[in-house]
Amino acid sequence: MNATVEQLAPVEQQATSGWVVAALYQFKEVQDPADLQQRLVELVKTINLCGTLIVAGEGINGTVAGDRQAVDVIRQFLLDDGFTTMEYKESESDDKPFRKMKIKLKSEIVTLGVEVKPRDLVGHYLDPKEWNDLIARDDVILIDTRNDYEYKAGTFKGAVDPNTETFREFPEYVKQNLEQHKDKKIAMFCTGGIRCEKSTSLLLQEGFNEVYHLKGGILKYLEETPAEESMWEGECFVFDGRTAVTHGVEEGLNTKCHACGWPLLPNEVELPSYEHGVSCKYCIDKTTEKQKDGFRMRQSQIVAAKRKRL
Repeated sequence: MNATVEQLAPVEQQATSGWVVAALYQFKEVQDPADLQQRLVELVKTINLCGTLIVAGEGINGTVAGDRQAVDVIRQFLLDDGFTTMEYKESESDDKPFRKMKIKLKSEIVTLGVEVKPRDLVGHYLDPKEWNDLIARDDVILIDTRNDYEYKAGTFKGAVDPNTETFREFPEYVKQNLEQHKDKKIAMFCTGGIRCEKSTSLLLQEGFNEVYHLKGGILKYLEETPAEESMWEGECFVFDGRTAVTHGVEEGLNTKCHACGWPLLPNEVELPSYEHGVSCKYCIDKTTEKQKDGFRMRQSQIVAAKRKRL
């Protein structure tokens, strides 16, 4: 089963003042993923919710946003359905962080492309304090399991960038770059923790001896770690309208290029290469003028649609 089914909540979401953003996942055997997907579709028709949930035979993953009541309803639904050990984190957004609500049915809740057993074989979980102590050592290889554009927004001091565009490329990175380090301490991290459930499982499966990961991911670290004690540099890219967050899970300064998706610092938005919705320094030379004209047309339609709603 591949990512061939996507359900959208067919109702227009109502406006709300202030949005609760909930990131969640759990690896758990789901006997009938299609049934769970359909029950979630029916539920979100009745509540003020936006975002994306991914359902698969191995569990559930996603980020949703809504008012306090809506987020509590979806969380309770999942708890009642047996997702009692979810990795669950909340933050806030002043603006609506997603355009609509999507419930997707896929073969994996995070796509690695290699069969692993994250429920049975995972690395050592470390809380933020233990994490700081570990990555300060000089005998540890620290790996950012996220993609290149996420690394660009911010990362831990001394972290290795695998230069991957998708998580599917990570197994090949391991084969090409880490095989000779099976006796080393390997520490890995990602946004919310889910990718590291699979990456640590993969490494242990491949015969690595000491594998560690940051429990709750970067978001939990930024929530719990005071800035003066932090080893994080920059901001954490998030897959919603905020673009990136910083300590205290507060919205950061990065802006997303809507042509290529890369995060941009304020000074990069001021460059001549930046045109809102059309180009930035990272993609201006990668698209044709015809494509840019298409982006401009799309951007004008977005602006017109926003004005119509006001």
